[in-house]
Amino acid sequence: MEWAKEKQAYGKCDEPFVVGAIIDLGNCFDLTLRENLDLLAGVYSNFAVEQAKLRLKMPENKDSPNVKSKNKVIRLLDCAVLNYLHLLNARSKLEPIDTVRGVFVEGDRAYPGSEIFNKTHVQIAVRNPSCIKAIFIPR
Repeated sequence: MEWAKEKQAYGKCDEPFVVGAIIDLGNCFDLTLRENLDLLAGVYSNFAVEQAKLRLKMPENKDSPNVKSKNKVIRLLDCAVLNYLHLLNARSKLEPIDTVRGVFVEGDRAYPGSEIFNKTHVQIAVRNPSCIKAIFIPR
């Protein structure tokens, strides 16, 4: 709801609300696992080489023009690298990735000297709609 209210504050959402979902993660690419982060670093290297060969500019993560944040919350590079991972997966005829789960550290320090931040959250990107088992409006 906090995120939707921020969107409303700068005209991107008329009436904020929350939808809940029950999700089966299925074949999940979990960004909290070290081996997946190591794999993603390798995917990035391959992506950078392919972008250079094609003379394409590397996407960049950016600050939001609307939300005051110390974090690069428009994650164009991260999105492109993950999409490239899915492409490589398909090219190799590997099992498709159903969901991607990651922890995003954002916001201000929870208290002076802290490495805990007040907008840290988990996001799940669902690539396979059949992983959504139910949706509901929370009370």
